[in-house]
Amino acid sequence: MRYEKKQHEKKLQKKRKRKRLLKTTVLVLFLLMAVTFGFAYFQYKQGINKAGEESTIDQEVYEFNGVKDQYGGTNILLIGSDSRGEESARSDTIMIAQYHPKKHSYKLISIMRDTYVDIPNHGKNKINAAFALGGPELLRQTIKENFDVDIKYYAIVDFDGFIHLIDEAFPTGVEIEVEKAMSAYVDVPLEPGLQRLDGAHLLSYVRFRHDAMGDFDRVKRQQKALKEVSSQFASFQTLSKLPKLVGVMKPYVNTNMDTSDIIFIGKDYISKDNRDIDTFRIPVDGTFNPERISGIGEVLRLDIEDNADAIGDFLAK
Repeated sequence: MRYEKKQHEKKLQKKRKRKRLLKTTVLVLFLLMAVTFGFAYFQYKQGINKAGEESTIDQEVYEFNGVKDQYGGTNILLIGSDSRGEESARSDTIMIAQYHPKKHSYKLISIMRDTYVDIPNHGKNKINAAFALGGPELLRQTIKENFDVDIKYYAIVDFDGFIHLIDEAFPTGVEIEVEKAMSAYVDVPLEPGLQRLDGAHLLSYVRFRHDAMGDFDRVKRQQKALKEVSSQFASFQTLSKLPKLVGVMKPYVNTNMDTSDIIFIGKDYISKDNRDIDTFRIPVDGTFNPERISGIGEVLRLDIEDNADAIGDFLAK
């Protein structure tokens, strides 16, 4: 009996030790999480305070009835706004960025601003008119109606916001190979060669369109610049600095994305070895014709069905 009693007491002691160990482990994990989240929030607020006073972008809360993409990705409508003080500015740049959480893939679609489409309840026009007529929600509806792409989030950056954003995130500039001299209709001229561009110079690079291929080359440069910005951001930033960088960026971007979503996507991008961004352009070669339309100007009239199918194939693969 005594032996059995001792064995029973030993078992009870082991159970008590396991319980104490489990409680201690849970407490330590909880404290670590609290410190981590507390530090992240502190970093984020530091970034907000650093950038907030200089922010120029309109932080109007837009209606946006976005939904998740049918292929399982998270699509974000990126809008470069040519505001310059106007109330109904057209979108200077239209892109769809996709993050796929299961594939850990990143894709970028550029839609040329002169693409001629049906705008819901407004007839046919250039796609960049949709933003001026009804903000990001009408632009989302236009893309869905013409190309059957679902978009969940939007992010708007105007010219001043772009300059401040680049200067804050990249104090030494973004390294870019400038292919040619660029001076026509840009605020800051550029010379050819590999160089580090501050916000004003990078804005000139992504806006320049006065060469032989016009807007087609401009779209190439925009995609190239965005890939370089993403790559160089990941190469010198660590996960610990990400909340502060998001805080720095937030005042310069009007978006319906939660800060936690931005940090989650950014963390996944930074922590992966494969950070390739696949790019695509609408209209696709061989599916459009340039045309001049009275009252609208030069447009790209395209085969909507062919282009919608091409986008579907690109996002599904």
